[in-house]
Order: sequence, then C-alpha cells, then structure tokens
Amino acid sequence: MNSEEWVKYLAEAADDKKAQDLVILKMKGISIMADYFIICHGDSEKQVQAISTALKKTAETKGLTVHRMEGYDKARWVLIDMGDIVAHVFHRDERDYYQLEKLWGDAPLYTLEKKPL
Repeated sequence: MNSEEWVKYLAEAADDKKAQDLVILKMKGISIMADYFIICHGDSEKQVQAISTALKKTAETKGLTVHRMEGYDKARWVLIDMGDIVAHVFHRDERDYYQLEKLWGDAPLYTLEKKPL
C-alpha cells in the first residue's frame, strides 16, 4: 500500500470508533514530518483511547510500523507516528485550543467523503 491508501484505511479505522470531525491534511511539500496528518477528536478520554488503540492495532495488523505513540495515558492529545502518516487524536477541548488545521492552513484538507487525496 502507498501512503495515500494507508491514510484512507487508517481514517476509516478511526471513523469506525466514532472519531469526530475527522480530517486528513496532505502535508507533502509542506512539512518534512509526514506526508499526511490524520486529525480527529473524541468526546471523552475513553473514546480518545479507543480511537488511538484502533489506529495502532490497524496499522500493526497490516504491517505498518508504529514508531511512537505519545499521550495515551492522559488521553488529551495522542500522537501516533507511523512514518509517512501521523495521527493526532484529541480530546474535544484540546482540539479546540490547538487548532492544528489552522496552524497548517496551507495544507490541502480532506475528509472521508471528499475524494480524491
């Protein structure tokens, strides 16, 4: 699978756990950190953890290496580094505060319904 296929697959895994306001930012040519960011939030710490666990397990089950996962215990902002794809799973309050979509406002923004990447 290429990065574009992976990001769609992972976004669907987050969506299956009822991730809220899920967006994908295409970071190619904008940032050297990753090709794609997945950004979403949950309404409780348990939901943030469920979404994060689903992303990690989905990646590992299909052979994608999870390099790092930070913030899981507090479940306010969980960062999952999968190389070309970085997922940011926020608690609603933190997402409103940090507004990553605005920070990377020059990146093309996609949802699961808006295709293609």
